[in-house]
Amino acid sequence: MLSLFIIPMLIINSGLISSAGFIFILYIISGFGMAGIGMGIMHDAIHGSYSKNKYVNKYLGYTMNLIGANSTVWRIQHNVLHHTFTNIDQSDDDINPPSVLRFSPHAKKNWLHKFQHIYVWFFYALSTISWITSKDFVRINRYRKKGFFSKKNEFKTELAKLIGWKIFYYSYALILPLLVVPLAPWIIILAFLSMHFVTGILISIVFQVAHIMPNVDFPLPDGEGMLEGDWHAHQLATTSNFSPKSRFLSWLIGGLNYQIEHHLLPNICHIHYKKLSGIIELTAKEYGIPYHTKKTLRAAIWDHIKMLRELGRAEPAVTPVLINK
Repeated sequence: MLSLFIIPMLIINSGLISSAGFIFILYIISGFGMAGIGMGIMHDAIHGSYSKNKYVNKYLGYTMNLIGANSTVWRIQHNVLHHTFTNIDQSDDDINPPSVLRFSPHAKKNWLHKFQHIYVWFFYALSTISWITSKDFVRINRYRKKGFFSKKNEFKTELAKLIGWKIFYYSYALILPLLVVPLAPWIIILAFLSMHFVTGILISIVFQVAHIMPNVDFPLPDGEGMLEGDWHAHQLATTSNFSPKSRFLSWLIGGLNYQIEHHLLPNICHIHYKKLSGIIELTAKEYGIPYHTKKTLRAAIWDHIKMLRELGRAEPAVTPVLINK
């Protein structure tokens, strides 16, 4: 996956390519590699499950920074908030999209949402370009207000690192190609955007079909801020697998078709999810806990579309949606 991203980028920056079509092809290939890094390398590394060696995990986690995002912000957003408060409105940042989208039955609804199952793909395509330009800055500031950077000068240090990595990314991914590739700037910019459209669509589909589905729960905390039920039951009730028999897809997306196993055992490398899934499914059935799964990615995407359509029409839920205890 690193080669799939880096080699086309090196060819682009060599300045030897003068074909617009070839530039688009190289950027799009890098887009697949970027998605692969996000799902199969940095995701495990930041969870500490890529290797038994913490330094290997630490430095491979920086591949997140290499592709324009930020590992520190991701660790808070994903490891802390998403994995702790899965599908909890206003707490899980993965279901807190811009106001034009509605990912929770507890979120506010407006008239535009009835069309979101149609236009959501445009926002999915823009998700990573938004991520590397503005979203990281918005989130790091919000997390500072939540108290995540409490040590002296910690926030300033992390902000400086964030800015430095983004300058580095834009320098080799866009600015240098604009300088060395003998093509019109608008062609280079469009090719760069096409890379992010590919990455955005792939990553959004994989992560969203695991949680924004008709059969999963969207719990609310009780009056004291605690979650109903236990944490393990919560993860099973709010998460869905897909394509469990596709070894190729599982390799391609870093085992994230086994989202249930990942949420229950985030410190385990994804190469073990398939074998673990049988044990977890049988145990869930033994205790009467739901184990959600879709046979194919196509079926998962279709159900995701239906859920987006339903969320665009349903009024906000008045009472909490409780998980199975």
